[in-house]
Amino acid sequence: MKIKVCGMREPDNVANVATLQPDYLGFIFAENSPRYVPEDMDIALADPDIPQRVGVFVNADFDTIQKKVRDYGLQVIQLHGDETPTLAKALRAHGLKVWKVFGVGKEGFDFSRLEPFLPVVDAFLFDTKGISRGGNGVAFDWGILEDYPYKKPFLLSGGVDLDNVNELPRLKDLPLLGIDVNSKFELEPAYKDVDMLAVLFEKVKGKNWRITEH
Repeated sequence: MKIKVCGMREPDNVANVATLQPDYLGFIFAENSPRYVPEDMDIALADPDIPQRVGVFVNADFDTIQKKVRDYGLQVIQLHGDETPTLAKALRAHGLKVWKVFGVGKEGFDFSRLEPFLPVVDAFLFDTKGISRGGNGVAFDWGILEDYPYKKPFLLSGGVDLDNVNELPRLKDLPLLGIDVNSKFELEPAYKDVDMLAVLFEKVKGKNWRITEH
């Protein structure tokens, strides 16, 4: 079970969270986010001790994304808007891993929406549909994912916390790559509670969840 800690920004917090050895750290490059990483922010992404770096983008174009890749050494691109399979394919052709995000609401989810992206992304990420694109701190009904029909790995996001993480075994027969945590583990936007994260890591990494690994 992999863990991505998203919404990172402050250099000291990045360094402290990195000591927990998460699989991924996420950095948001959408300007309307309270966790936005501005142009002049030195987050020391070139530090070899930093885990795999995920850049989160909302409807950014190819050139904008590529500039951030060069500037910050990003290895994974998370597309959190209305991006096309064409963009995903182009990014992947440049050696980047690509994750495409889809929001899940109370009404359920039409998994056929994923089909155009199946050949051009490395994984999907399911988040709670809300006013904001991510960081809403609300979980959706994970039971909806029990009907997921594909072998493509996915990550689970949206209000993941120390309590509901105990429900992960219900997804044990699905290609669950990992969890994506953010606002439930913050002291303030973009500043994570390292002690809370340590408890999460012990719960998730310290058990055999029998979740499919990829």
